[in-house]
Amino acid sequence: MVDGLRGLYPFDERVLAAMASVPRHLFVETALAPLAYSNKPLRIAANQTISQPYTVAMQTHLLQVRKWDKILEIGTGCGYQAAILVKMGAQVHSIERQKELYVQAQKTFLALGMDAIFSYGDGYEGWPLLAPFDRIVVTCGAPAIPQKLVLQLAVGGRMVVPVGNDTQTMTVVERLSDDQCQITTHGNYRFVPMLEGKETNAPFGDQRF
Repeated sequence: MVDGLRGLYPFDERVLAAMASVPRHLFVETALAPLAYSNKPLRIAANQTISQPYTVAMQTHLLQVRKWDKILEIGTGCGYQAAILVKMGAQVHSIERQKELYVQAQKTFLALGMDAIFSYGDGYEGWPLLAPFDRIVVTCGAPAIPQKLVLQLAVGGRMVVPVGNDTQTMTVVERLSDDQCQITTHGNYRFVPMLEGKETNAPFGDQRF
């Protein structure tokens, strides 16, 4: 899987090393384990998906993770993206709106002996009590850049968020000062939608094309 990703894009080798060290098959259903290392999204519980490896690699690459970074993840899902960030030495705080996924991700982390802080909540609200964050990654498609999350980003921090409705543009928000941000875009993707509140179903999606 990692060799395939290396041939598709010049990803940060630290990202690829982290992905090589995380057993992706443990984050999907047993029946889908033979497909876990293929470059495609797979269905997980609650009508959600685990992003295809290319998407995980790209979001992590764009995030420019540093050791000890305090990272907020919106959309825990099965926990795979959070695991990659932990392997890179980050302090991960992850919010999930689906109770089933919130519980399952913690079980998987426990089984792997990995540490992260999880919350069952509304990603649109972020985690203001723990802000500011050095990095924020959103693993679902937001119709617009979530302003509450921008305000929880430290000055000098970066947020990676897919922005759009049916199709999303991978967007990087760099907070330059209290009132100024720089925004860049990095290709088109398709994610499940970012929804307000807790525990409602979302359609199958998330793939690069």
